[in-house]
Amino acid sequence: MNILYEEDGTFKVGSIMSDNTTSLQIESVSGKRSKVKAANVMLRFTQPALDDFMAQADIIADGIEVDFLWECCPPDEFGFEQIATEYFGHTPSSLEAAAALIRLHDAPIYFHKKGKGRYRAAPPDVLKAALAGAERKRQQLLLQERMTEQLTRFELPPEFTDHLDQLLYKPDRNTLEVKALEAACAATHLSSAHLLERCGALPSTQDYHLQKFLFEHFPKGIAFPHVELSTWKELPQARVNAFSIDDATTTEIDDAFSVERLANGNWRIGVHIAAPTLGLPRDSDGDRIAAQRLSTVYMPGNKITMLPESVVQTFTLCAERVCPALSMYIEADSEALAILGYESCVEKIHIAANLRHDALEPLFNEETLAAGKLDYPYAIELKLLWDLVQNLETLRGKPSDNSTKQVDYNFHIDNDHVSITQRQRGSPIDKVVSELMILVNSEWGKNLAEHGFAGIYRTQQNGKVKLSTVAAPHQGLGVAQYMWSSSPLRRYVDMVNQRQIIAMLCDEEPAYPKNDTALYATMRDFDTMYGIYGEFQRNMERYWCLRWLQQENIEQVEALVLRENLVKVSNIPLIFRAPSLPELPTNSRVLLAVTAIDLLDLNIQTRFVTAVEETIC
Repeated sequence: MNILYEEDGTFKVGSIMSDNTTSLQIESVSGKRSKVKAANVMLRFTQPALDDFMAQADIIADGIEVDFLWECCPPDEFGFEQIATEYFGHTPSSLEAAAALIRLHDAPIYFHKKGKGRYRAAPPDVLKAALAGAERKRQQLLLQERMTEQLTRFELPPEFTDHLDQLLYKPDRNTLEVKALEAACAATHLSSAHLLERCGALPSTQDYHLQKFLFEHFPKGIAFPHVELSTWKELPQARVNAFSIDDATTTEIDDAFSVERLANGNWRIGVHIAAPTLGLPRDSDGDRIAAQRLSTVYMPGNKITMLPESVVQTFTLCAERVCPALSMYIEADSEALAILGYESCVEKIHIAANLRHDALEPLFNEETLAAGKLDYPYAIELKLLWDLVQNLETLRGKPSDNSTKQVDYNFHIDNDHVSITQRQRGSPIDKVVSELMILVNSEWGKNLAEHGFAGIYRTQQNGKVKLSTVAAPHQGLGVAQYMWSSSPLRRYVDMVNQRQIIAMLCDEEPAYPKNDTALYATMRDFDTMYGIYGEFQRNMERYWCLRWLQQENIEQVEALVLRENLVKVSNIPLIFRAPSLPELPTNSRVLLAVTAIDLLDLNIQTRFVTAVEETIC
């Protein structure tokens, strides 16, 4: 005697070796012996032979019309043998009974299982809805297969056009497009970005990285709404003419300087900071925009400003204009330039000139200073500032170490052509600006603390730099306290601090009382976003370094070993791992062959060629 039984949702057959009422010992067609519960036995039969039974039953099941079988079903629950009798019109053979069971089991939309071998026909309305759903699923599967096929041929399905950003940067794995894309990626062994690039979906590799950043951090776009500036009281105008020192591409000019001789023979040096907070009080529309962006975002050849252009143009310290400013005047004696006192005020200042690094640096540098060459505009003022800031640097206990000067790299993008130039950090231009900024940021931080006004400080203790509302020391700079307040057009922390400084100078209530939760929220959000913006800038600089290698058809690069297989390319700020590098001492120079560059993954592959011997002249 043989049996048809159910196991793990499938039907199997076997011959009975022993029947123990509640269970049976059976032997399968393959000869395997096993134990089957009696409750799982659907049918007992003797014919046909065991090894032919399931094949013949499947053939008969394939010929059963499911719709007609459903029409034959009673409204209530039934057994498979009962419906087999109705369908075939006679007492079914074992093969016919088995075929009916298989058909019932394989059509769950039509027949709802109620127990072992027992079913109930789906109600008409339920069946109609289920069939419609099944058809939709079938059509979706066909659509998915068609999209996958197109992608594997490197053709972009039309359904992808309006969803590219979502597919690239935040894919929803429940959508047909993402399922099709993942299947095509598996078939082509390409990432989604590389596959879509092959399909012509990416305007450029540069655009891919920019849009990825914007999609995550500027989901509503980078355009500004109209911002109405608040009016501010009339300010007194300073009698001095100021000048700024900035890179050629700077449009948000935050700081300027002035120098005048006092009647007593002493010098009066002015540091003037743009004052956008006069027109952007706390919680104004413009303030909320700045609080959301928190900083200008920089990248080679472009930037996303923190403030709308109309606001920037109103407050930037542009030449030949009279601009509102927060000023600090430093009185220094005429001999040693020792600082005798400070005075701060809010005023209007005339900006006489915007000096630019590229034009100024050939004239104002260590060599021309040593030679006493002062034959260029503002040479006397710059020489005085240079002498002053050297004293300031010494007083901080942080004298310059010219032997360890770092190099800054400037990227210039013109019609998709990139040039990368080097500039020595710590030049007289840099030192004049940085030392005077350290001075005012430290002194204003001290003033706020002394007046009991809250502020956001940058502190450094035990090597760790953090933002704090406590006026604690900054060990790296060698000052008792330090805050960011000199770049209010570009950093929101500076705007917050500027509001406090102006309120203090004008004997007004602080914009942010002590323990104001807005201060802590600003610190938290700024720390997060400033890090994100910095990482994006580094990634875009890496992108343009790789573009430069391609543009210049560089086949071999000379690099400096930083540690193990980590190297830095000479003349450009590109750092990467070179796995083929042999074990070499740190600071060794090597020659590497460029074998591949990936502008989407921002990767470069190289092959070690040789170590480069230092040439001693």
